[in-house]
Amino acid sequence: MILLVDTHLVLWSASQPERLSASSRQLLENPVSELWFSAASMWEIAIKCELGREDFRVEPRRLRRGLTDGGWRELAITSEHAVATLGLPPIHKDPFDRLLIAQAQVEGVTLLTSDSIVAQYPGPVHKV
Repeated sequence: MILLVDTHLVLWSASQPERLSASSRQLLENPVSELWFSAASMWEIAIKCELGREDFRVEPRRLRRGLTDGGWRELAITSEHAVATLGLPPIHKDPFDRLLIAQAQVEGVTLLTSDSIVAQYPGPVHKV
């Protein structure tokens, strides 16, 4: 199963694994799970890190290198992903989350999230 992992779960898996739920840990550690992270997540982390957000205290270059070295696959942002945000219901205004949802829909993969608002979107979204 291919899992596009949302930004907070990426951060938690890399630096605060104790924050992961048992179900998310089980999915992330399952050898049949193919783990993807989005360039949108790295962009969000870089922006919020520069703004000094306490919940984004990580060095983005080191995080990206650790993910790719750990076998995670990076999903680039395409114009198809950007355009797919147009069809999303107005449940959430966060542009990064909306892009992750559109990417999951376009790529036909499951978005793994801990966000109950994101989980309200139809389609391939799994809340843990």
